[in-house]
Amino acid sequence: MDVVRELVHEKAVVIFSKNSCCISHSMKQLISGYGANPIVYELDEMPNGQEIEKVLKKMGCKPSVPAVFIGERFVGGANEVISLQVQGNLVPMLMEARAIWIWNRT
Repeated sequence: MDVVRELVHEKAVVIFSKNSCCISHSMKQLISGYGANPIVYELDEMPNGQEIEKVLKKMGCKPSVPAVFIGERFVGGANEVISLQVQGNLVPMLMEARAIWIWNRT
């Protein structure tokens, strides 16, 4: 758990991903589309990627990627992020975490 905690402490938005995962790519595009600049950890490129993936699974992220953290808080995977967006809660969460400062709906 400590390794994940240290990594999510670095930035307002952190996404654990795999290069081969198209859903991870979609989450990166969605969050970046609001102007956030997430730090992305590609688990299949990291020497300790399998260890991190095990920790993410223990945290309840199934499948293990994408795993999205906003403001050091584990949000979840694609389903949870899309739910936040549909409910209109994703942008306020990004703003609260200071990942974005302003957002224009037009």
